[in-house]
Amino acid sequence: MKPQQVFRAYPQDVDTANQAVINRYCGRCGATCEQQHLEGGIRSACGACGFIHYKNPQPAIAVLIERDKHFVLGKRISKSLGHGQWCLPCGYVEYHEDYLSAAVREVREETTMDVRIKSIISVVTNYLKPNIHSLVTVLSAEVVNGELNAGDGMEEVRWFPYTGNFPEMAFEADTHIISRYFETNLIGAPVDLNYADPN
Repeated sequence: MKPQQVFRAYPQDVDTANQAVINRYCGRCGATCEQQHLEGGIRSACGACGFIHYKNPQPAIAVLIERDKHFVLGKRISKSLGHGQWCLPCGYVEYHEDYLSAAVREVREETTMDVRIKSIISVVTNYLKPNIHSLVTVLSAEVVNGELNAGDGMEEVRWFPYTGNFPEMAFEADTHIISRYFETNLIGAPVDLNYADPN
């Protein structure tokens, strides 16, 4: 099974129409911004202080927790995306943390379990909505402590056997990642063990 690392839920060029509303005022000095063609795209630029607004993907993590050919999915409680649908434990990397610590934190928050990160199994781009574009580092992990219970942002969490069939999934990338992991015995790339453990 070949890797797939770019997933689109909408045409990529839709976002530029919304940029004028999002960056109407300068985040640095508060002056009104103007839309300008700069560095290969339409960007909001401040005429007063020269600040340019760049829109960058949001860094996130997703974690495939595996045990005895089973994996964990959570049923989302989300106001923004995927309400009532299933996904791998996931979330955004906070500014103050590294991506491995973010993964351990998100799993604990969503499943109440502590995990040890084993490897990087993929990196994917998700064009989810015109205002949600994420770059996701996908990690494999093993449980080291705790029982599976629904935590923050999850209505339900459950171990699923890998059969190739899935419940209604929030993210296309998750289905591909899980299938590829089990069908190719994917080991992944090593991680920095100083940050991979919950302790």
